[in-house]
Amino acid sequence: MNVIDYVRDMAAAGLYSNVRILSSLLLTMSNNNPELFSPAQKYQLLVYHADAIFHDKEYRNAACKYSMALQQKKVLSKTSKVRTSTGGAASNIQAQSLPSEIEVKYKIAECYTILKLDKDAIAVLDGIPSRQRTPKINMMLANLYRKAGQERSAVTSYKEVLRQCPLALDAIIGLLSLSVKGAEVASMTMDAIQSIPNLDWLSVWIKAYAFIHAGDNQRAINTICSLEKKSLLRDNVDLLVSLADVYFRAGDTKNAILKFEQAQMLDPYLIKGMDVYGYLMAREGHLEDVEVLGGRLFNISDQHAEPWVISGCHSFYSKRYSRALYLGAKAIQLNSNSVQALLLKGAALRNMGRVQEAIIHFREAMRLAPCRLDCYEGLIDCYLASNGIREAMGMANNIYKTLGANAQTLTILATVCLEDPVTQEKAKTLLDKALAQRPDYTKAVVKKAELLSREQKYEEGIALLRNALANQSDCVLHRMLGDFLVAVNDYQEAMDQYSIALSLDPNDQKSLEGMQKMEKEESPTDATVELDGDDMEGSGEDGDLEGSDSEAAQWADQEQWFGMQ
Repeated sequence: MNVIDYVRDMAAAGLYSNVRILSSLLLTMSNNNPELFSPAQKYQLLVYHADAIFHDKEYRNAACKYSMALQQKKVLSKTSKVRTSTGGAASNIQAQSLPSEIEVKYKIAECYTILKLDKDAIAVLDGIPSRQRTPKINMMLANLYRKAGQERSAVTSYKEVLRQCPLALDAIIGLLSLSVKGAEVASMTMDAIQSIPNLDWLSVWIKAYAFIHAGDNQRAINTICSLEKKSLLRDNVDLLVSLADVYFRAGDTKNAILKFEQAQMLDPYLIKGMDVYGYLMAREGHLEDVEVLGGRLFNISDQHAEPWVISGCHSFYSKRYSRALYLGAKAIQLNSNSVQALLLKGAALRNMGRVQEAIIHFREAMRLAPCRLDCYEGLIDCYLASNGIREAMGMANNIYKTLGANAQTLTILATVCLEDPVTQEKAKTLLDKALAQRPDYTKAVVKKAELLSREQKYEEGIALLRNALANQSDCVLHRMLGDFLVAVNDYQEAMDQYSIALSLDPNDQKSLEGMQKMEKEESPTDATVELDGDDMEGSGEDGDLEGSDSEAAQWADQEQWFGMQ
């Protein structure tokens, strides 16, 4: 047993700090005396040394050392050809025991991916012949291709993963996200489903995720619920998080929060999906709970985007937009594919008046999640903020045609129509259709109430809001009902409604202003009430920026550091 064998055994035992010191010393000895170790031994030393550096998270250094190992492997290949005449069998045995060249290339690509050098990572993996690519190489390539927008290549790589590993469920989700038909994906797993017992649920699981990525939220909910009710899959955390996310996409905030809470109770260390849960809680005004959730997730891991997004949502709904911007940028640094982080940063930029920069972030969110309507809503809000009604109308019509006439798409289109006096009647028709489909859809109720306020149809507005509040309790709806009651001089009940709104969201400034106005003016003469439901749109509230964030200067340097210009 030679010294290289000791290095190999320590590496296998995970003693990386020991490997790093010893291999460094041995490599220096080899450089000073090239005859001390054979080319094969030097190749091994370089790989083990690079592995130790990788373990220390020095990825740029590790990539360099792995590349040096590959150069040494080329030298080894040349010398092995020369020695074929003597000891051929021994040299073959030695070659089999050497670290895999394919594995070294994978590690280089892994370093580049962590360093966000995706093009370099793709170049390294593309250099591996197709027949020599392992499932993990194809999986990494597929994810890199998808991120780079090379969808056809991504599909090919995901299919290759499934060919080798038919139960690779993340590869299945990858294919479905790239618009591959559910039936085609299911056919690639059929042999495994038929040959392995207790896998009959898999075809239904594939169907559920096919509905999710097709934007068919209602059928996705029904299919996941049917899976979740099966005794063998009951209380599965991944299914609950997926169900919560689909409820969120469908605009059913109440059920989304319930399912997120159920998943969190089953797994207190859950991180996936908690950014959406934190956003919903912040939007509902539960800022203290959001602060606790963010702190708990930071204790679990500060290397995931989710806790940063949750803290950012707390700052955003506390009207500290500069800090929300910083936290959103930090989240994107950790995970550039975090849709919620992009939406947070986009909303913060929009509310700070940096609309063009916000548009860039909302567009990237749309690219990553083409079936999430809140991405489109954020972009439409930006267009409307910059008087781009034509662009907003084009976007809203495109959503309507692409995703069909459901309560959400109808409300988005109506929201844009309300901005143009010429299309007010069309907005009313669209909102009526939306409410016919879903009478409890809050955004549609808010917009219809705004329209009735403009027309001074206060009794009709009161009836609409009472009907909506019969089965739910929402801060904005209670506040708007208070505004309507003031308009018909019912001050006592208006005060009650403002109180309920503030109990649901103590930070709701408009409810507080309504109460204060009533206290100052015991007999108000102006019956025209301006209603504003903007805070129900997209991912945030419009607010007066003056004096809203005393920390702007404090965070300015950090914004530049995290590349937010």
